[in-house]
Amino acid sequence: MRKLLTLITLYPLAAVLALTVGARLAGAPSAGAFLSGAEPLLVVATLAAGFSLTSFLLGAFTEDYSWVDRLWSTAPVLFAWVYAIRANFVFPATLAALLVTAWGLRLTFNFARRGGYTTMEDYRWPILRERIGNPVGWQLFNLFFICGFQVLLFVLFTLPVRELAAAGPVSAPGAVLFALLFLCFLAFETTADQQQWVFQNIKHGRAPLEASTKEDRRAVQADVERGYLTRGLFRYSRHPAYFGELGLWWVLYLFAAVATNNLLHISGLGVVLLTALFTGSTAFTESISSSRYPSYGEYQKRTSAIMPWPPAEPAPVLSDES
Repeated sequence: MRKLLTLITLYPLAAVLALTVGARLAGAPSAGAFLSGAEPLLVVATLAAGFSLTSFLLGAFTEDYSWVDRLWSTAPVLFAWVYAIRANFVFPATLAALLVTAWGLRLTFNFARRGGYTTMEDYRWPILRERIGNPVGWQLFNLFFICGFQVLLFVLFTLPVRELAAAGPVSAPGAVLFALLFLCFLAFETTADQQQWVFQNIKHGRAPLEASTKEDRRAVQADVERGYLTRGLFRYSRHPAYFGELGLWWVLYLFAAVATNNLLHISGLGVVLLTALFTGSTAFTESISSSRYPSYGEYQKRTSAIMPWPPAEPAPVLSDES
């Protein structure tokens, strides 16, 4: 609970302080005047700088390096609404901000039920800290990657909302099509996270194993014994939630690209870097999984990493004797 209280008190204060500093540097009379009068991208960048510095300092003082993880579902929503509000709620930007808000609410819920706002530090950070093996090197990594690059990503992958705020009229049918595509990817990601949530609860004994048929029960037991999920969406992708996440941000970028009639706009840099981040994260996460689970290599061979694809062979099923 202390971490949640820290999050909801210090970060708003950091935002106000960052806007105050931004106002002074820009010659604005107050933080409010800066917020309402400065170029929206400058406002977003100022807020991002405040969040980044705050996250670094909190990590250094608390030795919990998941403060940026706790911003993933909130800061991008804030940035999207800065663009929509400053554009006087024009239809394309407002629709995009609403979609980003739906994404943020889903991610907030999923992160909260896993204890992300109260107790949990991302399990990968201690492992990576040990691999780096140098306190100075780790703090530099914390500053430039965890707190610097990731918060910069928030700015970059919400840039399409800025383009939509400045775009001309957008046809309602086209906007609805992009909104539906976004929501389809959001639903896909939600389903993947729910399947993983149910499996982890069964695996760790927090929920009973309930299955409609004996065959389903054996399949669940087989996954529990292996230690990782291979059923449902995970039969077709080792990281289906990543596919949903990347898909919806690509849709948002394409929405902006079509609205501005410019497919190669600089606002696409964010989703390109996000794709690169998820690719690297997959490799690192799976190096951990491979060391923990002896059969994980076979799962990698038969199942696509991110893009859903029919498996090369069916997942092994335990015999009745098992």
